[in-house]
Amino acid sequence: MALPVFTSDMSDEEMDKMLTNATNASNFLKAISHEGRLMILCHLASGEKTVTELEELLALRQAAVSQQLSRLRLEGLVTPRRDGKTIYYSLTDDRPRRILDAVYDLFCRDN
Repeated sequence: MALPVFTSDMSDEEMDKMLTNATNASNFLKAISHEGRLMILCHLASGEKTVTELEELLALRQAAVSQQLSRLRLEGLVTPRRDGKTIYYSLTDDRPRRILDAVYDLFCRDN
């Protein structure tokens, strides 16, 4: 996979598409740039979790976990599922897992 090459003969449509993609990528990266949200995504990469499970895994209060989950939902990175009074969260798609693999390779492996 190669990065795009900017040329002087690019059409306005091509430039608009690149700008849209850059905006989407920027929003995604902002959403995962908080350590709490990053840790939530790491835990969800191994499977669906309840809010209570995430509270315990992260040693955070429910309000803090819910706030971070809300941001991740807003960005479309996590999906809730209700079962009675319990809400389960999972990754919406494979994008967070792919980024987490790269982050793990860069910052965690062999440290």
